[in-house]
Amino acid sequence: MKKIVYAAATAIALAVGAGVYLNTGTEAAPASTFVLLDGSKKSTDDLKGKVTLVNFWATSCVTCVGEMPKVIATYDKYKAQGYDTLAVAMSYDPPAYVVNYAETRKLPFKVAIDNTGAVAKAWGDVALTPTSYVVNKRGEIVKRYVGEPDFAELHKLIEKLLAEA
Repeated sequence: MKKIVYAAATAIALAVGAGVYLNTGTEAAPASTFVLLDGSKKSTDDLKGKVTLVNFWATSCVTCVGEMPKVIATYDKYKAQGYDTLAVAMSYDPPAYVVNYAETRKLPFKVAIDNTGAVAKAWGDVALTPTSYVVNKRGEIVKRYVGEPDFAELHKLIEKLLAEA
């Protein structure tokens, strides 16, 4: 009988521990320096205090170009509530193409060029585009999307994170 009680207690403790581990699901966003199109710099620390979508993309990526109007609409919908977007162009994307795209599409958020690939490497060796990360107000990654996000789901997550203190 003692073995059964002990085994049950151990199983419950492990289940609770696993639940706590799985439910936290956050990790600090990697320390990075983003070089913006205007030459200024932004760091991962600058993301704190806002809910931010960090979107790795390329002008040659059909899915990236296809999702960009939805990324813009999401930014426009939530920016007044403390939401931001940072579009990070991949190292293989010619800077002139990125600048042209950002200007002709009037991207309303900050755009960075990852000239060396160091930012993509720091964020988990990002190779596939689009890859997007949702970062909470504490600077922690709470969700990663490879490919175009389900924007309805993304909006629910953003609303939940914006409501947190």
